[in-house]
Amino acid sequence: MVRGIHHPSLTTSDLDGALGFYRDLLGLVPVFEFGWEAGTEMSDTAARITGIPGSTARAVVLKAGNAFLEIFEYAAPPSRRQDDRAMSNQGFSHVCFDVADAHAEHARLSELGVLFVGPPVDVGPMRIAFCRDPDGNFVELQQITDPQSALALG
Repeated sequence: MVRGIHHPSLTTSDLDGALGFYRDLLGLVPVFEFGWEAGTEMSDTAARITGIPGSTARAVVLKAGNAFLEIFEYAAPPSRRQDDRAMSNQGFSHVCFDVADAHAEHARLSELGVLFVGPPVDVGPMRIAFCRDPDGNFVELQQITDPQSALALG
């Protein structure tokens, strides 16, 4: 039985750049780092899990409140973006983070150069704004404006 969502996972071509966004700008906390080199036992284990033989990778797991985000950088095979996805395309479209004040986060991150689709918009019991991470993935910042909403955490 599924108990909840533990983590989404992203692959990037620049883990340090992704950490600059998710850790340094959004404030997620690193809790675990790992990696492997091609030709090692861990690379063989990773191949059994991922179906990617001979890989070299490094990764970090970050904590965001009640969930985690896992980010991988593959040196072999090299990471590259296959498309410029729109949120309307099939597949995972974005990751959403709960924030205390969407307007304040929009202003803070915009000042730091993060590009947003637009300013925060009030929709029902929430206020939301979308931006993109350094790899072009959509990131939603969501503020629950009604603490009695079924969408409120905790």
